[in-house]
Amino acid sequence: MTRDSGLSTRDSMKYGTYQLGHKTSACAIMGAFAYDLAQAFFRHYRRPYRFADLLAFLQADGPERLREIDLGRMKDDRKVCLPLREVRLRAPILRPPKIICVGLNYREHAREQKKDPPAAPLLFAKAPNVVIGDGDAIKIPEGMSEKIDHEVELGVVMGRPAHRVPRAEALSYVFGYTAFNDVTARDVQQSDRQWFRGKSFETFAPLGPIIVGADEIRPQSLDLSLFVNGVQVQKGHTGDMIFDVAAIIEYISASVPLEVGDVIATGTPAGVGVFRNPPVFLKKGDVVEARIQGIGSLTNPVA
Repeated sequence: MTRDSGLSTRDSMKYGTYQLGHKTSACAIMGAFAYDLAQAFFRHYRRPYRFADLLAFLQADGPERLREIDLGRMKDDRKVCLPLREVRLRAPILRPPKIICVGLNYREHAREQKKDPPAAPLLFAKAPNVVIGDGDAIKIPEGMSEKIDHEVELGVVMGRPAHRVPRAEALSYVFGYTAFNDVTARDVQQSDRQWFRGKSFETFAPLGPIIVGADEIRPQSLDLSLFVNGVQVQKGHTGDMIFDVAAIIEYISASVPLEVGDVIATGTPAGVGVFRNPPVFLKKGDVVEARIQGIGSLTNPVA
């Protein structure tokens, strides 16, 4: 079977949050340039805007209002159009309203644990204030855990409030897709017998560095992989999900009202450290790179 590329035929619209000096702002990314969305809105609508990150842009109905603006015409405006090499991309959403994760959602990941696929999505939460961006360090919580593991995941970013959404309409509520690494303290996770604390240590939610617009990505047609120190340790395809993105949104929203900017981490493929033989965990000095087709790579050192 030939797998779909996961991309539409036109160039992808990408979004992020950049930092220049002490300023952070939401941006659209086209080619080698970041377009400051607050400055672009000011030029077009003739009143000041402040989008400290992409969440502020989403909450201000920014995607709909952006349709009226031709960013290409502002490419010579140096307050709007900035070379990517001159800015730093932060996590696109610095602190999501919620991070909802799905466990055991890839068939091969279930097999490596010798477990049957779950009958319904297995949900857990991750603290939203532990998000970090590309290049930020994953910190090992010394004295608390010695078994830090990685999980590359497709992240779904909600663009509209969603409550009791049917599966057939679910993807229309998505703003875009990004890379996510569900870093986990396995010893804490196993000793607690529930997952929140082991998933929520400081820096345990690398996210980004960009979000690709939902209309540019077919979420069940993507390769994803993870490398530690340049060596591939996870490899999978979103077509191996037990519950696809639309089914996950339907299931979550049946009980939990989803908000603009919520992040859903949709599960990880096989190859996590805890189920290797022998188990392998992250250590100081490692470099972890999560890659998702059509989205890019998210790289974090371990400190």
